[in-house]
Amino acid sequence: MRLSLISVAVVTAFAASAANATIATVFNSIPAGITSFNNTVTGAGGTVIADNWSGLPDGVASIARTGYTISKNDGSLLQNQGVYYGGTSTGESFNINPAGTGPGLGAIGSGITFQFATGVNSFGFEVGDWGTCCQPSALYISFDNGAPIKVGQSNVYGDVSFGNTFEVFVAAFDDSGTFSKVQFWGDGFGEYLVAGGTIRYATIGKGTLPVSEPASLALLGLGLAGLAASRRRKVVSN
Repeated sequence: MRLSLISVAVVTAFAASAANATIATVFNSIPAGITSFNNTVTGAGGTVIADNWSGLPDGVASIARTGYTISKNDGSLLQNQGVYYGGTSTGESFNINPAGTGPGLGAIGSGITFQFATGVNSFGFEVGDWGTCCQPSALYISFDNGAPIKVGQSNVYGDVSFGNTFEVFVAAFDDSGTFSKVQFWGDGFGEYLVAGGTIRYATIGKGTLPVSEPASLALLGLGLAGLAASRRRKVVSN
């Protein structure tokens, strides 16, 4: 059911976007999410680049990694939270506790920015301590300041945990082109939230993601047939 809700949100956000493009998301446990991400990229003819976060500095404005730089959306200092204590995180993380006003773009300032030297269109990573309070709470990814792609939604305590572990893997894909900037944030005001682990990204060709509408959406009677001519959509998960 969680995945159906995510599907609806993304279809709505991108229904008016350019033709011949697929927006896809991953939301799952860290091990299963990594597998979904890797399979999606390789299935589209791309190559996954994985950057494990370890030994990161603390209290700095930006960090240069191979191929990209990290900074906070509002220009504040990056606070290294180490390896999240949940048990399955693969690397260090930064604190991005939601702050601001309103859902979606209202909280973007408290998030994190990834600026890439070469354009990408597939991006995923790990999120810790999410869904433990302050619902409703959502997670968003945006490419090049575009409309936010909702990659997670928590409505009640524990509804997004896997094996009682509050760690998830989220990702977004957009095969309409390539992008130099990726931003991530949450809007569960008052909650603790970290992001990091091992960053995975790739560049896939235009129109290379498969088209496969979730059956649950058809059952909801959303009239997706009318949207299909202008926008393709797929959810990659469980």
